[in-house]
Amino acid sequence: MSAPTPAPAPPVRVLLVEDDDLMRRSFGVALERYGYEVRAAADGLTGLELFREHPFDLLILDVMLPGLDGIGLCRRVRETSLVPVLMMSARGDGLDVVAGLESGADDYVVKPVDTYVLVARIRSLLRRATYAPAPVPGANPGDAAPPEDGLLEFGDLTVDTAGMEVAVAGQPVALTPTELKLLLEFAAHPGVVLERHTLLRNVWEYGWDGDSRVVDLCVQRLRRKLGRDRIETVRGFGYKLRR
Repeated sequence: MSAPTPAPAPPVRVLLVEDDDLMRRSFGVALERYGYEVRAAADGLTGLELFREHPFDLLILDVMLPGLDGIGLCRRVRETSLVPVLMMSARGDGLDVVAGLESGADDYVVKPVDTYVLVARIRSLLRRATYAPAPVPGANPGDAAPPEDGLLEFGDLTVDTAGMEVAVAGQPVALTPTELKLLLEFAAHPGVVLERHTLLRNVWEYGWDGDSRVVDLCVQRLRRKLGRDRIETVRGFGYKLRR
């Protein structure tokens, strides 16, 4: 008797909020061709309503939206959810990028953006829920191996690498997938200085030309949640987790 055929995995559910009609339709069609299930909205308030009414695996938010802009929408989402958020901006050189990342977004792309780049960023975001920290050149090999029970402790900070849970002084801390992946990268190499380009490659899966602002702003968010002295800045090099 042959084994039953496993049921196909459900499609990834994406909420796309973009006010430009042509871009919204073209992105929606392109993502559906890659197998994603897409719901779309033309303004922030409609997007927020859809988010509250339906479960989504990932959100793609344009920064400039009528009514409630993408920054405000991301903040509202972060009040109740850690769902991965990808921001889209027509301006990649300043305030939009910083504001989007500070509001809780995991990553951003600058329009116009090719579909294959957008899909690559989506796949990267979705992979962050399950990953193993990569070894760092020059680090102690023993640092990268968690104990058998998966628990790592750094003062009052506890990182459960098996259950993907974090606590400070016994109190659980909610982290976005990117924040969690960044912390796990630090926790795998305590006391080791991790350069920004290493973090971009291992956490965001960028090449050498990635934007280091995503690292700096995500570290800032981690400090607000874990304590400002937990992650130390090593000027001119990068960051390290204090043992």
